[in-house]
Amino acid sequence: MKVKTRTLIALEKRLTPQSAPPHGYLKTGRLLHIGATLIHAYLPGVFMGEVCRLLPDGALAEVVGIDGATALLSPFVSTAGLFCGQPIQPLARRHLVAVGDDLLGRVVDGLGQPLDGGPALQGPWRDYDAPPPPPLSRQLIEKPMLTGIRAIDSVLTCGEGQRIGIFAAAGVGKSTLMAMLCNSPDSDINVLVLIGERGREVREFIEQTLGEDVRNRCVMVVSTSDRPALERMRALFVATTIAEAFRDQGKRVLLFADSLTRYARAAREIALASGEVAVPGSYPPCVFAALPRLLERAGKSERGSITAFYTVLVEGDDMNEPLADEVRSLLDGHIVLSRRLAESAHFPAIDVLASLSRIMPMVTSAEHRELANTLRRRLSVYRDVELLVRVGEFTRGEDPQADCAVESYPAICHFLQQQGNELCNLDELLQQLRYLTAN
Repeated sequence: MKVKTRTLIALEKRLTPQSAPPHGYLKTGRLLHIGATLIHAYLPGVFMGEVCRLLPDGALAEVVGIDGATALLSPFVSTAGLFCGQPIQPLARRHLVAVGDDLLGRVVDGLGQPLDGGPALQGPWRDYDAPPPPPLSRQLIEKPMLTGIRAIDSVLTCGEGQRIGIFAAAGVGKSTLMAMLCNSPDSDINVLVLIGERGREVREFIEQTLGEDVRNRCVMVVSTSDRPALERMRALFVATTIAEAFRDQGKRVLLFADSLTRYARAAREIALASGEVAVPGSYPPCVFAALPRLLERAGKSERGSITAFYTVLVEGDDMNEPLADEVRSLLDGHIVLSRRLAESAHFPAIDVLASLSRIMPMVTSAEHRELANTLRRRLSVYRDVELLVRVGEFTRGEDPQADCAVESYPAICHFLQQQGNELCNLDELLQQLRYLTAN
């Protein structure tokens, strides 16, 4: 049986997807393929980052890749229950985040939706991915941002608008240090984001670690380890957007992110599912490309400031692994938590000699810097002779600097340790530094 050529051409035209009209979208598309992390849909005309609604349940997904008329989408929910042919509707907008004073004391998920059973958020609304401020519009960092923690304010003084990394392995006190930082006397608003945490620890951290007065001036963004990769990745963007809104109101904001590593892992999960290639033990190029744009959003503006602390999980205490090395190069300082100090019950377990604040010379007096340098030198000298002291082979009188370091080491260690509810002001701090370095 022969089929006319015209009939075949007409049939082919009917089956071939047509391009979208120049000034509009298809009202609905269809799911073509469903994976564990990404879904493919016939959606000609959509743009990168566009939010789409799955019908009829209303779940959302975001366009993360485009291949002709086929869009790759990362769903905001699990892909369980989705089916090929399911309709999907583009919404012609990007992901928007509710900001403003109504968020104070609230807990929201990684997409900015309430988790605490409180009323729905009414806005105002902002795009989740604002561009960083231009370099010449940034204000100089000239004021210290005191944390009340002696080990930081004495030798690692931070400035208002600085970005600092907290580098540590698991289980050495990152969350406890974050709770102590929330008590900073110099901050107006705290924005905390917990990415990939265990669900059990979230409520413990909120109700047991944070005091009620601290919670009332905090916004908590939480995306636990069981949530979809897009939500875990988006949580840090949502928290940064909320912090930017308070900065624009003239507030001094402290932004805490725990952790940047889990954000990068979620981004890697999406990138690999969409076809990008990563070297074993490292991350796809898109992860390193996105980090500067995200981290540069914090800082000081003409109205207010965002002082940001980002925790970084280092695998096997390797401070030179790719992500840690890249983040350290982008930030204005790094605080290293030592497993050796944590095992000896020295908290906060800050390794002063391995840590650095690049802003400290700009926000401290000459006397403060000299006292801090003297304390650092004594710790360094003690580390050189520590083995001799432990085995009983250290001989006093041969090196005056070593004698002084060994004699003052217990007092310095006591000075650098601190309880979670204990705060120290600058005058007390300088007085104690003078005493420790007097001899």
